[in-house]
Amino acid sequence: MTNENKSNITTLEVKDYSLIIAVVNKGLTDLVTSASRKAGGKGGTIMVARGSGNPNIAKFYGLAIQPEKEVVFIVVDRSIKDTVLKAIYDEAGLATKGQGIVFSLPISDAIGLTPLDESKKQS
Repeated sequence: MTNENKSNITTLEVKDYSLIIAVVNKGLTDLVTSASRKAGGKGGTIMVARGSGNPNIAKFYGLAIQPEKEVVFIVVDRSIKDTVLKAIYDEAGLATKGQGIVFSLPISDAIGLTPLDESKKQS
């Protein structure tokens, strides 16, 4: 988004956010969402996915890789990102039945993540 476009958007959030992405075995997203909420996350979006894992990695880790996956996207305040990442990995990481991977990406711009207060709506 260019600076020119940003000036036209009065609802632009200035808070620092991160996007946490967790990829787990199908049917085990409850492990992710529960761990996230306990660590301060507020919700997420779940998508169905299909993996194309490397069979050599499966042999190396001694895991049976399931191709059916689900991906959970969670936007969190950057100040709690590490806490949420660790909580999710502890509950749904590679050493669990979720066999998940978890990573985060910075969010540079976000609109609509928090409700506007009344003073901003009227201006």
